[in-house]
Amino acid sequence: DTTVHEAELEKMKKFFDDIKKDMKFKSAGPGKKLTEETSAKPEVVQSSSNAKQNRHAPSEGAQRAGAAALARIEHQQKPRVHTSQDAIRNQGETQNPGSKVPVRDPACLSVSGVYFTCPLTGATLTKSEREVHIKEAILMRFEEDAIEASVMMIYTFNKDREKVKAAVDIISKYVENICKNPTEEKYRKIKLSNKVFQEKVRSAEGSREFLQALGFISVMLPVEGQEEEEEFLVLPEQSPDALELMKERRDRLQRGEPVRAQLDRQPQAFRPSPNAQRFELPQEFYNLSAEELKREQQQRSDLVEKNAMLRTKAMREREEQRERRKYNYTLVRVRLPDGNLLQGTFYAWDRLPVVFGFVRESLVDGWQPFELVAPGGQKLQEDEEVALAECNLVPAALLTFAWDAAVQADIAAAGGKSPALLKPELLETIRTLS
Repeated sequence: DTTVHEAELEKMKKFFDDIKKDMKFKSAGPGKKLTEETSAKPEVVQSSSNAKQNRHAPSEGAQRAGAAALARIEHQQKPRVHTSQDAIRNQGETQNPGSKVPVRDPACLSVSGVYFTCPLTGATLTKSEREVHIKEAILMRFEEDAIEASVMMIYTFNKDREKVKAAVDIISKYVENICKNPTEEKYRKIKLSNKVFQEKVRSAEGSREFLQALGFISVMLPVEGQEEEEEFLVLPEQSPDALELMKERRDRLQRGEPVRAQLDRQPQAFRPSPNAQRFELPQEFYNLSAEELKREQQQRSDLVEKNAMLRTKAMREREEQRERRKYNYTLVRVRLPDGNLLQGTFYAWDRLPVVFGFVRESLVDGWQPFELVAPGGQKLQEDEEVALAECNLVPAALLTFAWDAAVQADIAAAGGKSPALLKPELLETIRTLS
């Protein structure tokens, strides 16, 4: 019992702290070195009493025995309670000789990592490669379509959505004024030192590139009341057709979206296996670092079990929500009627329709209705916009697939065959689950 263990440990520590305190009064002798070593440890502050102060110092043998016993107690490993999520994290972990940091064997992982696909180039990327690769891909598109590339820059390079909106609104106003007053030069000149331009437009990366793609050119012009010239962006007078084209480009700017790498679901088929419920996940699946995960596992103890009966339902739900927020991704396996398994990677906040869509795209006859059943027998609803984390399907889950019974009965009555399952391209790369 860990509660009794901790109580006994506290008593023993208190007893030996008294011994160490008494040892401080010894100024010489064979026990001196031992006294210095043990007194270097932080001591529990004790309330003073005459009885303790007047007590005779223990013998050298008692000191050595006491120090050895204390060392054994302090290094004794406390029992801890393992949760199901601990089991998932600890699967496949090995220990380095002389080290307490868990190391996960890559050969044991259920999936090698989390990968993404660049929508512009089709390249497969790791999480750390995404941002740099997408920026390079956008810059390379200037040769093909400067308007498209600059719109991508504005929406992708600037993380502050409010800043993007402000820049887009002001640029749109520039275009609107020019189209309404095409012959008035003042609307076709933008002074770069203008406060509004500095704060709202220039601060948004890609905005100058968009204006230049519209036809604005950089010109140094004199300013009334100043000796030195200043830089302006100036648009030559536009023809009616060019003005219509400007409006169309403004609309493209207003409809812009950030370029985001798409999660590679890494669809993989496996043969029937008794290890279907065994998941060994890489570090990328967690919001916590390896050290944080290790520290969290060490801190879990009998406290959770001891307090379980005292928690209300609301408290348990809040704790479950906090637990789910620890995961970025989830690995989903679907057991098919023939025993084969279909596996894919999802965001923890992906909705149920995304999983149904993934399964449907992997089937030969995906047009037919089917059901997915979660662990515990819960039927998942395809039209229910619920996140996987909210369904407790993180950080991994095994679902059971079943064709709609009524539809299959109608097909059988009409003399039809049972529908095929996985597409040939998935069966070509089917693997055995280790």
